[in-house]
Amino acid sequence: MSDPKQTASMILKALDDKKALDVKLLQTDKITILADYFIICTATSVTHIKTLSEEADRVMSEKGQPPLRREGYRSGSWVLLDFGSVVVHLFLEETREFYDLERLWSDAEEIDLNEILSEK
Repeated sequence: MSDPKQTASMILKALDDKKALDVKLLQTDKITILADYFIICTATSVTHIKTLSEEADRVMSEKGQPPLRREGYRSGSWVLLDFGSVVVHLFLEETREFYDLERLWSDAEEIDLNEILSEK
């Protein structure tokens, strides 16, 4: 089992490899018990959401940490993957704007991704 930051890092790299857009990492451990980190990103199409979710699932399942829950597959415009300490939100752009999770969780610290993604 990896720690929450390692889990987030592995997922972020997988999403980056599959060209996720406008990726945000919010550290939420000080403001909610739901998760230590939220990852929020945009996909270009329903197919891209599927690709991103399958890649995150594959990478983490290979590490022995498959998602505990998957939500939103039927709608196609949003998918949530719950890895326990890390929750991943994959959106089409208009759906992301509608839910505006960054505003909802504005008290969370946004983590700079440059250092994490440069460790590839």
